[in-house]
Amino acid sequence: MLISIVVPVYKEEKNIPEFLSRVVKILEGITREFEIIFSMDPSPDRTEETILDHRSRDQRIKLLKFSRRFGQPMATLAGLQHARGDAVIAMDVDLQDPPELLTDMVEKWREGYDVVYAQRRGRKGETWLKRLVAGTGYRLINKIADVKIPPNTGDFRLMSRRVVDEIISMKEAHGFLRGMVAVVGFRQTSVLFDRPPRFEGAGNYNRFFGSLRIGFNGIFCFSNYALTLSTIFGFITAGFSFLLMATYLFYKLMGWQILWGNPTLVILISFLGGIQLISVGILGEYIGRIYEEVKNRPKFIVDRKEGF
Repeated sequence: MLISIVVPVYKEEKNIPEFLSRVVKILEGITREFEIIFSMDPSPDRTEETILDHRSRDQRIKLLKFSRRFGQPMATLAGLQHARGDAVIAMDVDLQDPPELLTDMVEKWREGYDVVYAQRRGRKGETWLKRLVAGTGYRLINKIADVKIPPNTGDFRLMSRRVVDEIISMKEAHGFLRGMVAVVGFRQTSVLFDRPPRFEGAGNYNRFFGSLRIGFNGIFCFSNYALTLSTIFGFITAGFSFLLMATYLFYKLMGWQILWGNPTLVILISFLGGIQLISVGILGEYIGRIYEEVKNRPKFIVDRKEGF
């Protein structure tokens, strides 16, 4: 098997026919040895029936159906675990990941690159809030994380067999593919593209809070810097408190009138309380991820397999 395509899906019955029409044609121009794996969270629409209908006409189309909804990151990892290709490509079904890029990705892989990620030239069409969150998140992650994650990238990427083998051997429970690929390393390059709008419907994965959660995984799962920052803020706040106490004592000994009263104390107490809550929140983010890891629950549970 030369190429495996891994496609996480949930409520995508309208996008699947057009996706397959374009992808199969492009893949057949590259090789006839390929498979398309749909990793499906149980969907209330006809997503499963649509996939099976196309599979009845083309046995290279395969299906993984999970016992419940595990989310896009776990669906992608499940597809990687079942993929047999020498090169594995993760992409979305809504055609915002243009199938036409597959040819360029395979060419780069044949040149010797182990990872070829699709990188957007810009984020045109997204809300200003999502652009702000994404831009800030990428800058922050690359400033403090142990690995570098290219900006304006998603999970749309080609990975060589040895990269996929390393990824599925990892024990992380978060499924942050961009970070895991960066940890693995090897030769990596990009292909640039302009992201088109969805072919049909609204997105079911990675809305605002989902994107925020992914950003937190990038920060807390690949760096301890937030803990260091919390400690630094603690020392700064404590130093400010000692300075304030020394100033108050000096005024008292000199018999001078104290220039601040209850409002100032309320502001200071609120400030100190805020710093404490932020620090506890940072600790909670790390502890929560430790809790998820030590439970060692399955990342996904497969209910049905077709084509494996």
